[in-house]
Amino acid sequence: MAAPKTTEKKAGSGKILVIVESPSKAKTIGKYLGGHYKVIASVGHVRDLPKSKLGIDVDNNFEPQYIPIRGKGSLIKELKKEASKASKVYLATDPDREGEAISWHLAFLLGIDPASPCRIEFNEITKDTIKEAIKHPRAIDLGLVDAQQARRVLDRLVGYKISPLLWRKIRRGLSAGRVQFASLKLICDREREIQAFDPKEYWNISAVFKKGKSEFQAKLNDYKGSKITVENKEQNDKIISDLKAGTFKVTDIKEKERTIKPLPPFTTSSLQQEAGNRLNFNARKTMMIAQQLYEGVEIAGVGTTGLITYLRTDSVRVSDLARSAAKTYIEGKYGNEYAGNNVYSNKKKDIQDAHEAIRPADVTLHPNDIKGSLSSDQFKLYQLIWSRFVASQMTPAQYNGMQVTIENGDYGFRATGSEMLFDGFRKVYKTTTEGEEDKMLPALEKGEVLNPEEIKGEQAFTQPPARYTESSLVKELEEKNIGRPSTYAPIVSTLSERRYVAREKRSLKPTELGFVVDELMEEYFTDIVDAGFTASMEDKLDDIEIKKQEWKKVVGDFYGPFEKELVKADEAIEKVTVADVPTGETCEICGKPMVKKMGRFGEFIACSGYPECKNTKAIVETTGVKCPNCGKDLLARRSKKGRLFYGCSGYPACTTVFWNKPVDKACPKCGSLLVEKKSKGFSLACSNQECDYKE
Repeated sequence: MAAPKTTEKKAGSGKILVIVESPSKAKTIGKYLGGHYKVIASVGHVRDLPKSKLGIDVDNNFEPQYIPIRGKGSLIKELKKEASKASKVYLATDPDREGEAISWHLAFLLGIDPASPCRIEFNEITKDTIKEAIKHPRAIDLGLVDAQQARRVLDRLVGYKISPLLWRKIRRGLSAGRVQFASLKLICDREREIQAFDPKEYWNISAVFKKGKSEFQAKLNDYKGSKITVENKEQNDKIISDLKAGTFKVTDIKEKERTIKPLPPFTTSSLQQEAGNRLNFNARKTMMIAQQLYEGVEIAGVGTTGLITYLRTDSVRVSDLARSAAKTYIEGKYGNEYAGNNVYSNKKKDIQDAHEAIRPADVTLHPNDIKGSLSSDQFKLYQLIWSRFVASQMTPAQYNGMQVTIENGDYGFRATGSEMLFDGFRKVYKTTTEGEEDKMLPALEKGEVLNPEEIKGEQAFTQPPARYTESSLVKELEEKNIGRPSTYAPIVSTLSERRYVAREKRSLKPTELGFVVDELMEEYFTDIVDAGFTASMEDKLDDIEIKKQEWKKVVGDFYGPFEKELVKADEAIEKVTVADVPTGETCEICGKPMVKKMGRFGEFIACSGYPECKNTKAIVETTGVKCPNCGKDLLARRSKKGRLFYGCSGYPACTTVFWNKPVDKACPKCGSLLVEKKSKGFSLACSNQECDYKE
């Protein structure tokens, strides 16, 4: 369907209707706007491509065939009814490509002219911001809409064209994704580096000295002025023997003041990385909680309040108003000497510079002041965002650094230390290196002879590159311009769900299936897995938004070569067998090893003696949540049709069941278990259908 209707909706005589994406946001904004407005939620997208078929007319210039999303008929009917009664309709979906596209689809369904001033946007959900946004409606930005359409169509073409190929050539149930494959290649390439790595032995030699009550260590750095590497025990023992026979003397002392500047406030990707490193949150959890903080939390004595600005942004820019508020707060709380005048600019082109960095909506709301109104995870994330932003507007930390050169014959040693002179931004935002920064050396003099307490050599080996964690993968994706920060959260989940990648503690390791798929993709679909090509496609999507490039031409330029690759791959690829994974269990019927197999509805355990032995078992996945009726474990199970559900391990004596994943948290309203609910963001809702509690 080409575009929404262009006839402007005839205004009714009722209230002004404001349509947002989520019910919690509707609740917050409704309180701010008052009785002359009605605020309702679209609950994410209302139209999309059909799931049952490609939904793209390839022969008609890639025209997408949008349909109302299944299950949203009654909601769409309600939206039309309310729009027909309203004096005006404002579309207030999220301020990004996805949100703009949702507004465009809503305009089509409601008969609103997209060129009319029907669209309002805001970067934070506060009373003043919402009321100001209402005063400045604009037309729907078709550049943003077309960029989203191009991405949606590209991803659909890749997914729906390659997935059947993988099903035929490898196994059923596999999925394909444009950014997903580029990410899988990074993980597989890193694993190949690790497997090919040949560790080299080396030795670290150091001397420990004591002066007064201070003890410090100096490390061997050079021999006859050139960098030295001690490769084996023989060299180590020879050097230590030489050192013991010689004399350690201070030959140079350098002191230098240095400053450490604060980091900029968070973007989406840097928030995901830091929340992963500091809080051990995965990207999906980070985005879920950030969405809650953005949409509004009930604060005691204040009411429902949006706590942070919009969570999907590539920008580190901060508005003048927010900088001024931070300066006033810092001067009042910590003193004038702590207030900086820091302006941050984006390294990359400002594709989303209309959005600020992620920051607190009200800097005066200190995390500790509202701790009682937040869940534990909400508090942790808000505290991280608040402290990073406040620190970004503070002065640098000041250090006095000291480097001492100690010589023993032809051998040169180095000792370093530093002393904090002024904490600056570190008063509110501690860094991981802080403990190492504040170790001052004792007072030493040039020419001073030092007597070592100990001279030691320690064996070590060079280490292979580390496997990616979710945080380091997000960083790599951002640096290589693969995908967009808003798409990072589902990537690892999808790779894990499809068994392309396994998690080992926090690390990501490709499975044998992952290697097979990656190798097949690399041989037959080189462009799709190539980081450079994927990055260039992101640039083209940006050009659709910024330069108003024709989106269908971008899709066509991709599809021509891709279609030829599909034909070639289908002809050339023979059926691939992926080895089953041993479970370590023994079949109780025939004694042969049990293995994991992939079936139509996911993995299961079966006897390796099949078809002679047909013993099978379900893979039991515990939720870590106890049954509210009998206290036994709730397990993840699948129905006969493959639908995932959560049932009591005490079945059939206990028939408790949940269709959404339960969490170990009781509803504060009725006491039932809360369950995970998926919308554009992720939230929790009461499992009791008669209770309307959500968070």
